[in-house]
Amino acid sequence: MTATTSKKSRDHAESIFSKTQTQSMSLNRIISEQDAASQAREAKTARLRELRLEKEADDMAAAAALAASPKRVGKR
Repeated sequence: MTATTSKKSRDHAESIFSKTQTQSMSLNRIISEQDAASQAREAKTARLRELRLEKEADDMAAAAALAASPKRVGKR
């Protein structure tokens, strides 16, 4: 094998390696962004669930208090 052929082979291999490495870094960045978005969505869902359950409990307590309160007979 001549020096020119060896250099061409090496340059080609380095080019392929560089391209593969760049693709890998891009894929890792995309996965990281998707993970961050997923975690943010899960946190927001959990927060909204807590607020909904709190409101439902408050509504049930208000309804129970209203049902338990004596009915007033209005004078006319």
